Parts: sequence; structure tokens; C-alpha cells
Amino acid sequence: QVQLVESGGGLVQPGGSLRLSCVASGITVNSKWMYWVRQAPGKELEFVSIIKLAGNTEYVDSVKGRFSISRDNAKNSVFLQMSSLKPEDTARYYCAVDCRVTTMPAITCVWRGQGTEVTVSS
Repeated sequence: QVQLVESGGGLVQPGGSLRLSCVASGITVNSKWMYWVRQAPGKELEFVSIIKLAGNTEYVDSVKGRFSISRDNAKNSVFLQMSSLKPEDTARYYCAVDCRVTTMPAITCVWRGQGTEVTVSS
């Protein structure tokens, strides 16, 4: 049974930073492509970032240069460091595995956690 537990969300002012964490069980984070995805109210689930088995990373264009994904194999965890946050980053963020991009950035995932809410507002 795959379990993904996210934390670290909150309310932050534009330009601020947050670090999201995801603790995994039932899988090891260095044996799967690990995703961060997000869903804003009234919008579809969208791809944010991925870290692949060899550690190479990808990002949706809207967050490039501002977000950074990483993992800690010893803690079986994945992280998303978010900087220079904008109001349009407001969404519920999920850690996920076994995902497929349909039409970028729309994505579907077999497994994701309960999510953590990020609100960017002054």
C-alpha cells in the first residue's frame, strides 16, 4: 500500500518561500519517479515537478527558476522548495507517483497523498 504524506503548506505573502515535504511508505523514493502536482480551485490537476531515478529533475515552465525538487533517500522523503511565490501558485500541492501527463501541464496520477494547502496572498 502506497502512502504519501505531505506537509509544509501555509499562508505566505507574494515573494515569500515555503518548503513542502513528502514522506513515503510502501515505496522507496529512489525507485520511483516522484512528482509534485497541484490543483487550484476549479482547475484540473497539473504537473509541477518531477525527480527521476538518476536524480534528474524537470519543472513546469511557470515555476522554473523558483522551485526546486529534491529527495532524501535515508528519510524516504521528497521535498519541494518554493521561492518567489506568486498568487497564481495558490493551490493544494500533492506528492504523487505513477503519473501520466495528458496535455502539459494536465496530469493524472494513480497515487497521491492528501495534499497540503499553499495560499499566496498579501
